[in-house]
Amino acid sequence: MRTVSALVLCMAAMAPATPAAAPVPRTSPDFTIHLTPSTQATPKQYKGKVVLLAFIQTTCPHCQQSTQILSGLQRQYGPRGLQILAAAFNTSAETLVPGFIHQFQPAFPVGWASHQEVLTYLDHSVMTPLYVPSMVFIDRTGVIRHEYLGGDPFYNNQEKNLRDTIEEMLKSPPVTAKK
Repeated sequence: MRTVSALVLCMAAMAPATPAAAPVPRTSPDFTIHLTPSTQATPKQYKGKVVLLAFIQTTCPHCQQSTQILSGLQRQYGPRGLQILAAAFNTSAETLVPGFIHQFQPAFPVGWASHQEVLTYLDHSVMTPLYVPSMVFIDRTGVIRHEYLGGDPFYNNQEKNLRDTIEEMLKSPPVTAKK
């Protein structure tokens, strides 16, 4: 057992250091949110709008509260070009999302994706926990301009910070993504 523990610790030490968040701005990679077994949504289908992509867990109280805040923001800013999408990635999300939608009545599409798909999209190391909610802001040309992972101080005053970021995104011109 000691040998296995030492081996795991050694392998972790040799793993390349990966920052908690990938650099921004960067081009938003392909990402699919399953809304039903036969329908999907992607941030790319909303090119021309500012997209706020929220990564949640249906059983997370913070995510549930964020969903209520985001619903109000979708109603307010949707006519100005905002589209919010949410992807749940907790265990059994596919079966839990319909009940979540029924209970919280989000004003935007909510679906599910696998944990690995979320990590790949965020370019987030499997060695680092991903806390929720996590949010990505994509500009009108498909460039990720801001990314706030769960636990970020951004969430200390979430509604104000969301409004400020949305206002900035709706007003500002597109930027060039880093390769």
